[in-house]
Amino acid sequence: MKIKAIIFDMDGVLIEAKDWHYEALNRALGLFGYTISRYDHLVTYDGLPTRKKLEMLTMERNLPKSLHSFINEMKQIYTMEIIYQKCKPTFYHEYALSKLKSEGYRLAVASNSVRRSVEMMMEKSKLDQYLEFMLSNQDVKKSKPDPEIYLTAISKFNLQPLECLIIEDNPNGIKAAKDSGAHVYQVETVRDVNYQAIKAAIKQAEEI
Repeated sequence: MKIKAIIFDMDGVLIEAKDWHYEALNRALGLFGYTISRYDHLVTYDGLPTRKKLEMLTMERNLPKSLHSFINEMKQIYTMEIIYQKCKPTFYHEYALSKLKSEGYRLAVASNSVRRSVEMMMEKSKLDQYLEFMLSNQDVKKSKPDPEIYLTAISKFNLQPLECLIIEDNPNGIKAAKDSGAHVYQVETVRDVNYQAIKAAIKQAEEI
């Protein structure tokens, strides 16, 4: 079956933002004397929405539930500050998305981040112009590792799962992508998300 659409995760796929989320969350937690290690962030929390991370901290480290909304709000403010400072266009991503779009592929982003972060990062990286739509964790009831966000994207395209290729980098996202029934291209870093690699992944998916 021919691949007609490509759905990108955002953090760690199109934007090197894992550290930004780590920094922002730690700054917000630090207001109340809490902290998470870089190791824990990568191994346990990577790819989860902030509200889920806070629920886990409440269970594991007794973070008071009453602080969740304030910490979440501060985390989003700090994230925005970092996006303004650090989010810039990357040539190989712009080249990949513009070329894929010109070849007729339909493109979208589906991220566990909040809508404001997704829109801001896509705008600052100049990738928004190539996307048909963007989905955030506010567009679904269940965030990744649940496949809802990818199933929503596939139905917005009005396509079958096997007509779509999802690009993901972390275990929670990869599980969501696989459970949607679409083809999945797993990447290690944002550098793996380049035109040649995506075309190779499309070719491989179409041969299955």
